Amino acid sequence: MKKTLVLVFHPSLNGQSHVNKALAEAAGELDNVTVRDEYALYPDGRIDVKAEQAAVEAADRVVFQFPLFWFSSPALLKEWEDEVLEHGWAYGADGHAFEGKEFAVAVSTGSPESKYQPEGDNRFTIEQVLVPFEGTANHINATWVKPFVTFASFGITDEALAKAVEDYKAFLAK
Repeated sequence: MKKTLVLVFHPSLNGQSHVNKALAEAAGELDNVTVRDEYALYPDGRIDVKAEQAAVEAADRVVFQFPLFWFSSPALLKEWEDEVLEHGWAYGADGHAFEGKEFAVAVSTGSPESKYQPEGDNRFTIEQVLVPFEGTANHINATWVKPFVTFASFGITDEALAKAVEDYKAFLAK
């Protein structure tokens, strides 16, 4: 079973988050998964690069879990990428940290899937919105895994959330 590192980027995981909190808690129940609440670890935004790199090195799969904010990620995730994915470690001639590792995102959206269609209000599919993450996986020589998406998180029913939790556990257990 692959050792999976789930890096959760939600600025209010224990406050406003309903979906991401449930998903993170479910992930933490799995023996092969380590969950890191990045906003709790770095409330001042100062990332311990070496600690993050060590966590990545100990994993076979890395998952960024976050709510979609304005077709992008929360600010700390971008800061994490800028700081942790160093030349010579994550990419470049001597950058091999992600080779042989899987890389995925687990994202939640406020809108339903119907909005993420060429004819929908957002005009783009969720796969198109997440292309920068797929590009990152390619650049760091990781194997891109199809994203795990929880649509319509605003107003999600208990039944739909329970199904998302079970589906996420299955996604992480692969």
